[in-house]
Amino acid sequence: MSANILGDRLRKLREQQNLTQKRAATIFGLTNFQLSRYEKGQSNPDPDLIAKFADYFDVSTDYLLGRTDDHNFTSREENTFDSLSEINRLLEKYEIDDMSFFDIEKWKSMSPEQIKELESYFQYLVQKSYELEKDKKNN
Repeated sequence: MSANILGDRLRKLREQQNLTQKRAATIFGLTNFQLSRYEKGQSNPDPDLIAKFADYFDVSTDYLLGRTDDHNFTSREENTFDSLSEINRLLEKYEIDDMSFFDIEKWKSMSPEQIKELESYFQYLVQKSYELEKDKKNN
């Protein structure tokens, strides 16, 4: 294996998930340039980002860092919800291109009725989030 174990494994895992470098960078909150540098071994991600990579690709940080070749490690219990994977799945299911989702011109063209509907979704999400946090504190 090359000296760039982390980069090679990131690229391989990304390609196995059929993610473009641009799409993966968006998922992890990076620029395409940053992810490219990590994959080429020109820069090293911080430990928190390595943990995010491991969680998303469902491998151990030890696998990413080359401390083990066992990539079948499952870091989460089977019933644990992975929000990044679920959001990615929904974006793909509804064919929402990440760039079009954030296209300001599409948001500007919304009618008043669409804005009200969007606001009701936001209110629902905020209320659900509040209820979940309250439940966590009470348990």
